[in-house]
Amino acid sequence: MRPPISQEQESLLGELRAELRQHHRRGRLLVAVDGRDGAGKTLFADALADALRDDGSTVFRASADDFHRPRAERYARGRTSAEGHYRDSYDTEALLERLLRPFRAGAPFVRATHDLGEDRAVAPEAETAPADAILVVDGLFLLRPELRDVWNWSVWLDAPLDVAFGRMAERDGSDSDPLAASNARYRAGFDLYLQDGDPRGRASVILDNTDPRHPVRVFRDFC
Repeated sequence: MRPPISQEQESLLGELRAELRQHHRRGRLLVAVDGRDGAGKTLFADALADALRDDGSTVFRASADDFHRPRAERYARGRTSAEGHYRDSYDTEALLERLLRPFRAGAPFVRATHDLGEDRAVAPEAETAPADAILVVDGLFLLRPELRDVWNWSVWLDAPLDVAFGRMAERDGSDSDPLAASNARYRAGFDLYLQDGDPRGRASVILDNTDPRHPVRVFRDFC
């Protein structure tokens, strides 16, 4: 069960909903929630989806974690490869062709192609979305060059390294030290992503999610 959201979170989510609807009144909309691992993407995306439902919108939720590549492909460049983490973790083509593009077109789509825990392909029953619907997707690398133009709107979550890796340690039992050797693949892989066309700068909204109960909007300085 998700923890109840704070009044501050509720207010911010209401502002974001109004902003999204100001730009996109109707149609099938694709919304990305991106940021480094441990930034709080899943919980935020769930809360955003609930806030969007509150105005009567039909909302679907999905996660890039259900579009991983098989383990052999993910580690083909080596267990410690940062390039492998960024380039090979996710089946970007499947995410596009099985979920995002069909959703936008009103065609049958699936919300998963791979079970990460069991490392096997899955074939869930296909769904279709009504003419006015929103798909909220959370995950790593959603604003990479191959995907960034498909989204109608996107949120980027910031969190300091120590906070993010601390959350990962609590969730996964990993080392909480960002500089630990076991974390090098993920830290450096995300750095490669940040260098690949400034994904953070391309997000519609940037939030400091250091404290999820007190998220703070970050406004870019264009001067």
